[in-house]
Amino acid sequence: MLFANKPIIPKNQVLISSQYFYGVNKYLIWHIISKEHLPTFFKTFIKTFSMTKKCILWLMAAFCLGLTACKKDKEDDSSSSKAQVEIRLTDDPCDCQQVNINIKEIQVKLSGDTSEWVTLTTVSGIYDLLLFQDIDTTIATGILPLDTLKEVRFILGTENTVMVDSVIHELQTPSAQSSGLKVKINKNLGTSLNSFVLDFDAAESVKLNGGGKYMLDPVIKLK
Repeated sequence: MLFANKPIIPKNQVLISSQYFYGVNKYLIWHIISKEHLPTFFKTFIKTFSMTKKCILWLMAAFCLGLTACKKDKEDDSSSSKAQVEIRLTDDPCDCQQVNINIKEIQVKLSGDTSEWVTLTTVSGIYDLLLFQDIDTTIATGILPLDTLKEVRFILGTENTVMVDSVIHELQTPSAQSSGLKVKINKNLGTSLNSFVLDFDAAESVKLNGGGKYMLDPVIKLK
């Protein structure tokens, strides 16, 4: 019997500790017992503990792998239910020298939503449509649910002009600041980039009325 210090364990023997109290002093007593003299339930306990420890480690590893897989599946499901949308602008030739359209917002409406318009991230500004003849430029982008894109709406500002014979004229846009200019699309959205090129036909859209004023009667087509 030894106190305080842990003894060296001879071969084929195990170490068992016990404690007792005497007054306020605490003594740690170490007993060296031959493995052959261990009770059967101690041997069973040691063997079972070793096996249980391995099982716990395997279960923890499987649990961690399961969490990772679930997280990935959730992320995949989330991304697969969204559609990336891009609206691009182009123009056909026109006899005017400039056709400047003040675009403030681009909005869209889906088939599953009968009342609300969704505003895309818009590159707002004044666009001379004649600069986009035979080319196009991105004016709005956004992430939408997978659905059918019904309409695109242009919300215009007040700084719309047209240049004819080197003279700038005001281009009147009735209701374009409130209800906007609407374009029918009716296209199903996919999980890859959905790019829609809209041809804002300046030649067909600019009209000179009887009072000598230039009016915007928009002709916008999906290419």
